[in-house]
Order: sequence, then C-alpha cells, then structure tokens
Amino acid sequence: MWSLTASEGESTTAHFFLGAGDEGLGTRGTGMRPEESDNELLEDEEDEVPPEPQIIVGICAMTKKSKSKPMTQILERLCRFDYLTVIILGEDVILNEPVENWPSCHCLISFHSKGFPLDKAVAYSKLRNPFLINDLAMQYYIQDRREVYRILQEEGIDLPRYAVLNRDPARPEECNLIEGEDQVEVNGAVFPKPFVEKPVSAEDHNVYIYYPSSAGGGSQRLFRKIGSRSSVYSPESSVRKTGSYIYEEFMPTDGTDVKVYTVGPDYAHAEARKSPALDGKVERDSEGKEIRYPVMLTAMEKLVARKVCVAFKQTVCGFDLLRANGHSFVCDVNGFSFVKNSMKYYDDCAKILGNTIMRELAPQFQIPWSIPTEAEDIPIVPTTSGTMMELRCVIAIIRHGDRTPKQKMKMEVKHPRFFALFEKHGGYKTGKLKLKRPEQLQEVLDITRLLLAEPEKEPGGEIEEKTGKLEQLKSVLEMYGHFSGINRKVQLTYYPHGVKASNEGQDPQRETLAPSLLLVLKWGGELTPAGRVQAEELGRAFRCMYPGGQGDYAGFPGCGLLRLHSTFRHDLKIYASDEGRVQMTAAAFAKGLLALEGELTPILVQMVKSANMNGLLDSDGDSLSSCQHRVKARLHHILQQDAPFGPEDYDQLAPTRSTSLLNSMTIIQNPVKVCDQVFALIENLTHQIQERMQDPRSIDLQLYHSETLELMLQRWSKLERDFRQKSGRYDISKIPDIYDCVKYDVQHNGSLGLQGTAELLRLSKALADVVIPQEYGISREEKLEIAVGFCLPLLRKILLDLQRTHEDESVNKLHPLYSRGVLSPGRHVRTRLYFTSESHVHSLLSVFRYGGLLDETQDAQWQRALDYLSAISELNYMTQIVIMLYEDNTQDPLSEERFHVELHFSPGVKGVEEEGSAPAGCGFRPASSENEEMKTNQGSMENLCPGKASDEPDQALQTSPQPPEGPGLPRRSPLIRNRKAGSMEVLSETSSSRPGGYRLFSSSRPPTEMKQSGLGSQCTGLFSTTVLGGSSSALNLQDYARSHGKKLPPPV
Repeated sequence: MWSLTASEGESTTAHFFLGAGDEGLGTRGTGMRPEESDNELLEDEEDEVPPEPQIIVGICAMTKKSKSKPMTQILERLCRFDYLTVIILGEDVILNEPVENWPSCHCLISFHSKGFPLDKAVAYSKLRNPFLINDLAMQYYIQDRREVYRILQEEGIDLPRYAVLNRDPARPEECNLIEGEDQVEVNGAVFPKPFVEKPVSAEDHNVYIYYPSSAGGGSQRLFRKIGSRSSVYSPESSVRKTGSYIYEEFMPTDGTDVKVYTVGPDYAHAEARKSPALDGKVERDSEGKEIRYPVMLTAMEKLVARKVCVAFKQTVCGFDLLRANGHSFVCDVNGFSFVKNSMKYYDDCAKILGNTIMRELAPQFQIPWSIPTEAEDIPIVPTTSGTMMELRCVIAIIRHGDRTPKQKMKMEVKHPRFFALFEKHGGYKTGKLKLKRPEQLQEVLDITRLLLAEPEKEPGGEIEEKTGKLEQLKSVLEMYGHFSGINRKVQLTYYPHGVKASNEGQDPQRETLAPSLLLVLKWGGELTPAGRVQAEELGRAFRCMYPGGQGDYAGFPGCGLLRLHSTFRHDLKIYASDEGRVQMTAAAFAKGLLALEGELTPILVQMVKSANMNGLLDSDGDSLSSCQHRVKARLHHILQQDAPFGPEDYDQLAPTRSTSLLNSMTIIQNPVKVCDQVFALIENLTHQIQERMQDPRSIDLQLYHSETLELMLQRWSKLERDFRQKSGRYDISKIPDIYDCVKYDVQHNGSLGLQGTAELLRLSKALADVVIPQEYGISREEKLEIAVGFCLPLLRKILLDLQRTHEDESVNKLHPLYSRGVLSPGRHVRTRLYFTSESHVHSLLSVFRYGGLLDETQDAQWQRALDYLSAISELNYMTQIVIMLYEDNTQDPLSEERFHVELHFSPGVKGVEEEGSAPAGCGFRPASSENEEMKTNQGSMENLCPGKASDEPDQALQTSPQPPEGPGLPRRSPLIRNRKAGSMEVLSETSSSRPGGYRLFSSSRPPTEMKQSGLGSQCTGLFSTTVLGGSSSALNLQDYARSHGKKLPPPV
C-alpha cells in the first residue's frame, strides 16, 4: 500500500507532490514511501499522535495541462483541505510505464488532450477503481463532434440546425453533397450562406464560415489561436472536398461568443469573448491574455449547463454557447476546461471539488466530515429576532455614487426654430423631449448661433429669448470642442399657455398667452473614479447579506462556495435609470457583488437593465407638479425674510419637527444674513481662482477628474451670477448646487488650499439641509403627495417583487428532473437592485415614514427608527434602502409567523462633516430588549474579532489602507460612516399584510473587521464589509470555531 508524506525538511503546510515523474518512481520524488517505511517511522516516534488518514487525489494529464497556471492555482487551494493530498503523475510515467506501476490513488482527475493515452487511463481506472471526477469513457465521445451533437439532441438541448456529411465508403447514403453559388445541400438539407463547416474531429479546429456573394463571398477560416490571430479571410468560396464535416446554419451573435465552465451540475461560470469569426484579431490585455467578459447566464442557460455536465459525466466541463434571436444554442462541448485568470473561479472550483471528494470518500476512511455545501443549499439565516429562517427575497434601492457637480440652466424659448426642432424629434407626442445625441445637440447649437448672430433679421424685430441665456447655452454646448463622451443634454417641455402661466396657475381662458417651450440644459454630473470605487466596495460588502457571504473573509473552505451568479436558485436583476452616472454605478456595484473582473462597459451591457419605462426610476424633475410649485414658493418666501427665525417660522418650515431640520435652522438663524455670507464667500472664492490662474506655476495644473482651473472658475462664476439676482434677492433653488460644488472641491480639490471653503461648506450645508428635504414637501401630507408622484411605479414594482416570490414560477427555479442533490429545488432567492437618483430615495423614505406603516405611539421600536431617520441630515451618495423577506417553512402558511420582513437603511458614504457628527443607531442584530441575552450568547462576527467590544467605535476604517493615489483618484476619498448608521427592520409581516402584522425597530451595529482572502480590495477604507447587515451565518461560524478548537473572546 502506498501512502504520502511531506519530504524531510519541508514545511508541514499543505503541498501537492509530483508523482512518479520523468525521474522514475523514487519515494523522494513522489512524496510517497512503502508501508515498511511507515512502520519503521512509527517505531521511532511512538509518542507522536498517529497521522490522520489521507485521501490521495491523483492528477493524470499531459504536463502542459497538469502544470498549467489554472491547475496549479486550483491544486494549491485543494490541498488546504486537511484530509486531501494531491499527487501529479509525471508525463514520462503516463506515456512509458505500465498502469500497474502507476501510483495508487483514491480519486482520479484525468482528462484527454493532444498526445494523451486515454486507453491507458481507462485501464488504470479499471485496475484501481478510483473515484472519477470526469468520466473517462465519455471522453471518447467528446472527441467526435457527431457524437457530441447526438448526445446534446438526446438531452433536448438546443443546437443550430445541422447536417452531417460522412465521406465513408461504407455509408454512401450519408455523402450526398450538392453545392450551389450561395447554398449547399447536404443529404437533402439545404443551408444557404452564411453557413459553418466543421470537421467531425473535435481535435481539428479548422472551422470555415462561408459568406454569400451579396456580401462579397469568400470564407473566414478559423484555427487555434496563433499569436494575436484566430482566423483569416480567404476569397475561396467552395467547400472542402475531402474529409467528413458537420454543416450548420450561421447564428448571428453580434460578434460575441459565450464560454461556459461547469464545476459540478450546480455551478457554472460564463465569459464572453469577441467572436473569432468577427475579424480574426484576438483582443488581449496588457499581460497578453485574451480579453473575456464575465456574463450572467439565464435560468434556461443554467439548466443547459446542468444537462451538459450530467449528460457527458464531466464534473469539470467547458462548452460554447451562441446567443442569437433570443435563444441560446450549444455549438461545442470541450470537456475538461478551466477559466483563466480568475481568482474567484479558482477559489470556487477548489472548494467544490474538495467538498465533492470528501462527500464521496470521507465515510470510507471514517473521516469526520460535514458537507457545508448541503448545509448552505437552502439559504437559512438568523433573523433579527434570533430565529433561523429561509431568505427568499432581497430588494435594494440605491443612490448613485460620487459625481462631478451637476449644473443646469433654464430658459423659456418661443422662436419658431425651437418649435420646428421639437416637432422634428416627435416632442408633441408626449409634450416632452430629451436631446442627448451629438447630432441633436449640434442642431440646438446651430439655432443658438443663428439667433445670436442675426437678431435684427428675426420676425418682430427682436428675439424674445434672453441674450445672456443664449450666450450661456452656446458656451456650454461649445465646451471641450466636441460632444462625444461629455455628459450634456437638452430637455424641452411644451407649455400651451406659456411657462409662467402654467407655473403660476393662471386661468388660460382669462388671458390668452402664446405657447412656449421650457428649455433645460444640463451638464456635469458624471460618476467619478471615487464613485466607482464606492459602488464596487458596497457591492462587495453586500455579499454579506446572503448565507455563506462571509466565506471569502472567514478564511476556511466551504462557506459561500456557490456564488450568487453561479447557482440555479438565485434570480438577480439589476435596474438603473437612464442617467449615465446611475448606470455606471449599477455596473460597478455588480462588479463588486459578483466578484467580476474587467471593465464596467461590458458588465453594464450584459447585466444592467435600463428602467426608464413608465417612470420606474426616472423622473422629470423640471416638470413639477402643482404641489411642488406651492411647496417651492412657500419655501422661497420663508427663506427670503431678513429676520431671525421665530416660532411661527418653525411651525411653517418644520411642522414634522425633524431633528436635523431644527438643528439646521438653529445654525442659520437669519436666512438672508447667511445667504449674504455665502455670496461673499463665493465672490472671494472666484477671486482666489482667478489669481491662481494668473500664477505661471498653475498653467498646467490638473484638478480632480481632469478638470482645469478655467472650468472650475466657470462653475463658481455661474453660481455667483445666478445666486444673487439683480433685485438683490437670492435664488434659493441654487443652494443645493452651491453645496454640491463646495463639497466636491473640499473632498477632491483640497490640495489647492483655497481659503474660506470650510466656512462656505458649513453654511451652505445648513441651508441645503433645509432646502433639499423640504423641496419634497413641508407637511406630512405634501411629502406623501409628492412622494407618490415620484415613486408610485417603483412602489408597485417592489410590491410585485415581494408577491411574486410566493407564486409558482418556473422561469427561475430548478427543473425537478435535474434536482438530485438539491434539498429544495422549488425554492430560490430573488434579488432586485434598483439604482436611481436622490429624488426617488427621498420619496421612498417619505412613504415609509409618513405612510402609516405603523403607529409610532404604540411601537417603541418603530419610534426609535423614526427618531434615527429624523436625525439624518443628508442622503449622501450610495444611500441604500434594503428590504429582506424571510420564510419560516415550519409555520403554517396562513400564520403571522410564516413570513418575516426586514427593512434596512444606510445614509451612504461618509460626508465631509466632522467626526462624530453623524447620528448613531442603537444596534443591528438582534435589537429588542427581550433578545439581549441571545445577543451575548449567540455567535457573531464580532466574537471572531479579538479585542473588539460592541460599544467601541469601529477601528477597521481608521486603520485600513486608503486607495492608492493613482491618476484620477482623490487624496481624500469620501468614506463610509464610522458606525453603521442605522437600520430599520420590519418583523413578522403576515402573508395577508393585515394591519398590526408588523413589528419594526431601529438598530445599528458597528462594522466589523473581517479577514479578507483573495477578493479583498485595497480600498477597504471606503465601506465596512458589513455596512448593510450583520453576520448572516453567525451560528455556522461559531460552530466552526468550536469544532476546530478556535479560542473565542468572552462575550461582550
């Protein structure tokens, strides 16, 4: 009997050993020794603990494969399993030694490649009878494309329409070929060009695609990648006359192929690459690797992956998908294949293979082994009340990340050329028009130039449009010298009786007014590099909301091994409004959530759905409702009074008695006096920028995000002009823009050392903390009316998401015929992520706060939640509202205890306010007094962090490394708040949603330090890894610590 041990002088850490290699079967080279050596060693070391039994995993493949980077990465991780030892059979042994001399193993990973003796591997399998990861006999079929297609057809998997041409003298009936100019007929099946011609041998990669004469004819000849090419164009249009081939119709895939990699039937990783048929040039990154983009598989494609894995009996298996005409077709099965350059895949693959081997062989060796895969199969998590329930649905509404300052200009236009433009682009159909494309913006610029150049020739002798506004419109549209890549847009809204009459509510019957258009020009507001980092970090932290989410941080195999985008039971959809900054935020969040690699653009295209239909996430903020107009008018009237706030002002401006609002009014005292100070500080700021521009040392000075001093001056000069009007009164609507600009410059351009920015920030924030939330309604009734106008479609969609979780859907559930080994194939976790702007988040919070969800006078927990929300002054970038639905399957379906809903909230990234100024909540999980004892006894992530008491401020953010200062990254990036700022949680929602079926409380928990492995970001300072939630598998972690003898700190 053979056994394995580490060689003398080697570390006792896990290794994998080269088996009998090119040097022969020496015990030193193999890491193996005869049984007699074991006995001698035991006699010398009688006092030592007997060695633990080891399961030997043999790797039998050609050296080029067995020593490749992916295989090495996976085997290193596989050796971290305590009871697994890996040996690699050398190529010389495989080719030259009889199988009787091959080392014995309990599990065999063996696969065919060029030159591999598959017959010998099959003979060895029969001799030793090891547990096979990939079936060997089926690998004969994988080498023949005819057999592959036959098996796929038998499994009911969609294939391109095809026919086989067998040039076999023994089967002449299968060799009927009639070739025409633009088609080929194979055994009666006609294939018009373009069509594909594949050799029947899977080892032959010379696949040809023939083009029709109308497109120029010729053919594209594909081959195995050589350097930077994978195909060449040939003028030859005739098919090959020797050899056997499969002919199939060409599938239009928009130039993208999808490669799918399975590790067992329940895991599938997918990547898209540029199709080799496109131009033959292989896209490579800076390291010379082919560029591939991670993609999401649909529920049907995941089912196809399971079918392929099971039908070909290949645990590790790669195959190709073609997505065309709304369907997915399998066009090739490659057998044993690994993903390249994906640490996440290496982690997952090793965990799944290790657990598969242990599940199969541990009982034979009497090894104590619990299967974490099955334990996590149903997403059981501890709820706030301490009970274990199944997570069913996660819904999140998230504001976009850090952006450049938004700038806006409004003007009323009445010139016929603007009306002609409005009609040309179909504006009269809805009364509104958005112009964003370069050619559309060019039309607006041409009209503007014309009106400014020839005013005396226009009808009526004068232009009604204000010249100053036209000059500004022209200046912004001409900015940068081009339109592409710059975030600018023009909105036109039709008013049949004029803008002023419509806004003031005049009766059009009493006064005949000419129609007009409201032109709104917007620019700026692009997502910054800091915003991308914020979104990606929050996505990474968001994984901790799910069962096993801590697996990447806890440092042991088995947790979180089936990732969200790779399981059959996770239904993920990501929606974003049509704003570029919102869509890129969604893409960056998805990148962090799903541990994706690469650029954001392909992630955006593949995974983020535009949700501008029916106003789901978009709103026309410039077309205000009558209620909004009334609110703004009253707000402006109150803030134009040159006198200290009195009791009457507090009643008029803050009837809800919001804590943050009252604090801001206390700071302001006299609104006009504060506006005077703000205006003076802006004047001083523009003067400083002008002086800096005259300094020769500042000629080539680049500010954050490639801004120049000239553009910075334009921002502040416009605010200076617009804020104080000619009448001397202040335009209160500019206060949010002022705060926006000074916050941006303090955070990102602080190195300029401009004087007075701190005071300008303090005063403008106080004003903005009054203006911004009150623009969405002053009284409770107004807040609700405006909120419903903004987010009613979103509210309906959220309700539908929660209800559909309980419906009998088949689209995102595992097919019962293929659910062996899955404890609950009918169950799934639904995740819906909605990325939007500040207006929708304000509105949604207003509905929760003032919509009568609960009576705060009867529920102390709900009162604490409302008190916390009342203390929040700003909904900063990445503000989140998260709804989590749980189900207790042990309860009666009609029982109030059957379902449990949690409502979480975070005010987003840390702002520029002083440390400690952010309000603190009162604990995260569990929070109610009756659960205090449970909190101290129950295992949690805090318990795994030595020296960390629950009442201490979080230290992780203060000590973690900041992002490296590269191009475009700020010196001080906005950080998440030191303490988890608060969490509202709804408990025990009844299935019938009857009144009184809720318990809700506010709580908060400090973020915890987590051990990161592999996927940890260098930017850990931006967000706590548990910013949105506590340990969703805390009990599992505690059990792990106990079973492995980990010493835990005493409860705090």
